[in-house]
Amino acid sequence: MKKLINAPEDLVSEAVEGMALAHADLLRVNAAPLFVTRAAPKEKGKVALVSGGGSGHEPLHAGFVGRGMLDAACPGAVFTSPTPDQIAEATRAVDAGAGVLHIIKNYTGDVMNFEMAAELAREAGTSVEGVLVNDDVAVEDSLYTAGRRGVGTTVLAEKICGGAAEAGRPLDEVAALCRRVNAHGRSMGIALAACTVPHAGKPSFELGPAEMEVGIGIHGEPGRRRAPLEPADRVAELLMQPILEDLPFKPGDDVLLFVNGMGGTPLVELYVVYRRAHAIARERGLNVARSLVGPYITSLEMAGVSATLLKLDDEMIRWWDAPVHTPALRWGA
Repeated sequence: MKKLINAPEDLVSEAVEGMALAHADLLRVNAAPLFVTRAAPKEKGKVALVSGGGSGHEPLHAGFVGRGMLDAACPGAVFTSPTPDQIAEATRAVDAGAGVLHIIKNYTGDVMNFEMAAELAREAGTSVEGVLVNDDVAVEDSLYTAGRRGVGTTVLAEKICGGAAEAGRPLDEVAALCRRVNAHGRSMGIALAACTVPHAGKPSFELGPAEMEVGIGIHGEPGRRRAPLEPADRVAELLMQPILEDLPFKPGDDVLLFVNGMGGTPLVELYVVYRRAHAIARERGLNVARSLVGPYITSLEMAGVSATLLKLDDEMIRWWDAPVHTPALRWGA
């Protein structure tokens, strides 16, 4: 194992400390319990957004804390859910009087701990709504989930709902928007090589030099099948076909196409995959109205790629285009 770390047990706290130093204009860190908030709190009377999950998926979630996205993120240990006290304290810290939306990836530990945290926050007087993201079409159940896993649509929900919350939309509307984004988003991933969790010290699974795992999860969970390595255009087809079969996209639909790197895949390769994925969407009569390409939900140094397709409506486009200023995404005024 070769990693730029000091000690595995200090990895998350030291990484969060470094992130706060690098983005001191955007972030503040609460050390005990550990969570990250916006440096400039949201105005009173606006809904706040909180998310979180295991570390190792950066920039998810702390990289999306800032104006137009999340108000707080709770980093757990690597590939491990944050604890209820982390989530509850973060929720109370960012409540601006209009309630808090929890955006939760569908992993068993995340679901349980966010539910417990919401109960604690409600007992303390904070209104909380929770929305599950379960957009992965690869498998119905996994080592970490009951039902579908939450993957690429998470970033899109945080951006779109963050824009709506920043504009002052009420909690029930922001939560309904988040549920609609989740219902209209589908994702699929492929891995070319495993990652190594620092505490484990060895790859999380083994792939031969000419193999790939089709339908991989972001924690190294097995996918649909192990297959011979294919060229990039064929990989794009293997990603897009199950997505298009799962959601009834219609010719003329506006969509957002998101091609995500898993941590060890160069951007130049992601654009090759995006090229073919875009062509497939167009062949189906879809209008690729918005796009995102890059390593936004990673799995340490795993080599691989995922695709997410979101069927857009006018409101989603409006909030996707709204200004955002976070460590990982910055655009607009």
